[in-house]
Amino acid sequence: MFRAAFRRHAAGVAVVTASGPAGPVGFTATSLTSVAVEPPMLSFGISVGSSCWPVVAEAPYVGVHILGEHQEELAALFARSGAERFGPGTAWSPGPHGVPVLDGVAAWLVGRVAGRVPAGDHRIVVAEAVAGDPHGPGRPLLYHQGGFHRLGH
Repeated sequence: MFRAAFRRHAAGVAVVTASGPAGPVGFTATSLTSVAVEPPMLSFGISVGSSCWPVVAEAPYVGVHILGEHQEELAALFARSGAERFGPGTAWSPGPHGVPVLDGVAAWLVGRVAGRVPAGDHRIVVAEAVAGDPHGPGRPLLYHQGGFHRLGH
């Protein structure tokens, strides 16, 4: 019932990134939320079973990338377990505080992690936005009923 109900909820698609000792990590998230304006804070959920969790659990900064409708393949890549997410097909560069910043996204933010709140088998990461660019190309990519979608015109 719970999963079925949330499949009815359309959500924007984001990719969260962080830098770790073995290199960058990242995952697709649909749980991105604006928390506060002053100071500018956001949150997202991550499973403690995720391969990215050990890095995100220790990272002082994270990158949050709001994907454009042209980035369905990127969203699928970062959602796929075991994928080479930062391989030759992924355009990115080190951004503020060493956080991996993906190219061509609709918007990106770098956040200083303010807390990690236990929530069942997940953690809710809360971060204060310290840098970013809201002027990327495209309209937002959405996730609904188990698939990626675009806004109607």
